[in-house]
Amino acid sequence: MPKIRAATVAEHRAMQRRAILDAAREILAEGGGAETPSLAAVAQRTGLARPSVYSYFKSRDDLLDALIIDTFPKWSAYVTEQMDKATHPGERALAYVDANLHLVARGEHAIVSALAATGRGELLEETSKTLHDQLRTPLVETLAERGTRDPEAMAELIQAIVYAVTRMVEDGTPEADARRLARELLEPYFRS
Repeated sequence: MPKIRAATVAEHRAMQRRAILDAAREILAEGGGAETPSLAAVAQRTGLARPSVYSYFKSRDDLLDALIIDTFPKWSAYVTEQMDKATHPGERALAYVDANLHLVARGEHAIVSALAATGRGELLEETSKTLHDQLRTPLVETLAERGTRDPEAMAELIQAIVYAVTRMVEDGTPEADARRLARELLEPYFRS
């Protein structure tokens, strides 16, 4: 019988599930194609027997679906948390940009891109739309509070800048340089 590493069986199972998800994220972040992460590779990474992984996830697709559901809310929560730290609407909008670029630099966008390559289209598309809506809402509200004439359109423009700078980060631009470039472009607008 496996040794329980928590106060309760439920806590132990939650810890094991978290370890499996984290191992799958690491494998995706390292690359390796759309076939990864296999349940065997995840089992090896976590130190669990392969049948043990199957007691948490019925298949690789089940694991990938859980990973999609696990990844996106964390992104949204982080960005919202960073925006909430700022007091002025312009600072909140810049915090939105900085937070997204930080997550990209940390490898989160690479994980999302790898998940997209796994063919989990329908769930990924639905979850991605939810994430973008969750991110867009506080940005639009912030821009409206600032007095932006068309906050929806301005949010689209800011998001386009985030996408462009995301590509730069993924091509090797250091996070600090990327954030500086985005701020150099946006700060004059928020000061006006």
